[in-house]
Amino acid sequence: MNKLLMEQFEDCPVVAAVKDEEGLTACIDSEIRIVFVLYGDICSIAGIVRRLKDAGKTVIVHLDLISGLSGKEIAVTFIHNTTAADGIISTKPALIRQARECGMFTVMRFFVIDSMAFDNIRRQSESVHPDIIEVLPGLMPKVIRRICTESRIPVIAGGLITDREDIMAALNAGAVSISTTNRRVWFM
Repeated sequence: MNKLLMEQFEDCPVVAAVKDEEGLTACIDSEIRIVFVLYGDICSIAGIVRRLKDAGKTVIVHLDLISGLSGKEIAVTFIHNTTAADGIISTKPALIRQARECGMFTVMRFFVIDSMAFDNIRRQSESVHPDIIEVLPGLMPKVIRRICTESRIPVIAGGLITDREDIMAALNAGAVSISTTNRRVWFM
């Protein structure tokens, strides 16, 4: 399953990140094939995922942003058992490990705010082995290039990407895809 999802990321330069109902509706009507769900709660997440799956989308839930779920491994098991999500996003290594054990696709999100982030990305990636690393903000081609050079794990650039130039800079730096909540970018 993870190999097939990796191929989808390589074929889809833009990943829709939905943060509200309006974004969900727009995403369902788009040609975007991969969706990051950045909102919802314990009561609504199964329905959100179902709507996207019914529209033929690959769905990856940002577990850290789902209200009512803890940062514990049981939250992964809950998403795995009660939704049809293809994978999870998290900043927490324990959740990435649990998702891998459940056979889910894993995206480990990192915020690159200083030079110590490089060591953190390397150390956690080698320890946890996510399928993909997501780096935020995604407007740093030099940083993305360095991470892509130092890591064997594919990279997604996310955050603050607003136009075709931003997309091309991230992809040219080595990112396999970009993720954005900006709906204008979804339709470029």
